[in-house]
Amino acid sequence: MKVWPYLFALPFVVLYFAFHFYPVLYSFWLSLHDWNGVGRKTFIGLRNYATLLTKDPLFYKALYNTVMIMIMSVPAMILLGMVLAYVIFQLAKGRVFFQTMNFLPYITTPVAIGFIFSFMFDWQTGIVNNMLLKLGLLAEGLQWLQDPLTAKMIIAMMIVWRNLGYFMTIYLAGMTAIPQDIYEAARVDGSTGLHTFTRITLPLLRNITVFLIVTSIIGGLQLFDEPKLLYGGWTASTSGGPDNAALTVIWKFVNDSFITGTRFGYGAATAYMLFVIIVLFSIVSYRIGSGKEEKA
Repeated sequence: MKVWPYLFALPFVVLYFAFHFYPVLYSFWLSLHDWNGVGRKTFIGLRNYATLLTKDPLFYKALYNTVMIMIMSVPAMILLGMVLAYVIFQLAKGRVFFQTMNFLPYITTPVAIGFIFSFMFDWQTGIVNNMLLKLGLLAEGLQWLQDPLTAKMIIAMMIVWRNLGYFMTIYLAGMTAIPQDIYEAARVDGSTGLHTFTRITLPLLRNITVFLIVTSIIGGLQLFDEPKLLYGGWTASTSGGPDNAALTVIWKFVNDSFITGTRFGYGAATAYMLFVIIVLFSIVSYRIGSGKEEKA
C-alpha cells in the first residue's frame, strides 16, 4: 500500500478539520446554549431557534430585505452579464480592453465601493442629485439613502456594478468554448444574429446560467458588505438603514453576536437557520434549472 499520497494530503485534511469542520460543529453545539462569551455556557436546547422563529420579527425583516435585494440584483446581473459578454464576443478589436474595464469593479475593495455610492447618492453633495437638478428633473434633492425602497435599490445597484464583470467573464468563457462550426452552420442556413443568440448561444449556456444563479443565491443570502458599508460606516447613525430596510440576515447575526449584544448562542442559531435557508434555495433553483434542461 502506497502511503505517500496520504501523507501529502494529510496537512490539508488536518487543517480542514481543525479550522473548518470543527468550527462548524462547535457553532451548532453553541447554538444549543446561552452564552455571553465570558461566563458559563447554559444548555437550553432548541430555545434559541424557537425564539428566533416565533419571537424575533426583526429576523423576518432581515430575511425579507435580503431576498428583495437579491431579486433586484440577480436577474439584472444574469441578463446584463450575458448581453455584455455577447457584445464583447462579437468585437473584432478592443476585446481585451473592454474585458479589463468591465472587470475592474469586481476587484475593487468593498470599502471603496461604499464610499463611491455614499458620495453619489448623498442628499446635499451627491452627483446624482446635482445632475438631476441641473437637468430640471427635480425641484429639490431627494434623500435617496433615507427611503426604504431606494435604499434597497441602491444596494442592488452596488451589487450589480461590482459583480457584472465577473458574470461577463464567465459567460464570455462559455461563449468562447462553443465550437465555431455551429455558428458557421447557422450562418449557412441563413440564421440572423438575434436568432443565433436565442436559438444557439442561450441553450448552450444553460449550464453556466444555472451555475451563476445558484452561486448568486448563495452569495446573495450572505449579503453583508454593501449594506454595512453604505449604512454602518461613516455616513450613518443607526444600524440597518432607514426603518431597518438595509438590514440583512448576516448583519443581524453580527449585531446580535458582537455589537448590540453578546449572545453567541443566539447568533449561532441565526447562522444555522441561514444555512438551512441557503440549502433550500439552492436545491430549488438547481432543480428548476436542471428541469428546464431535461425538457429541452
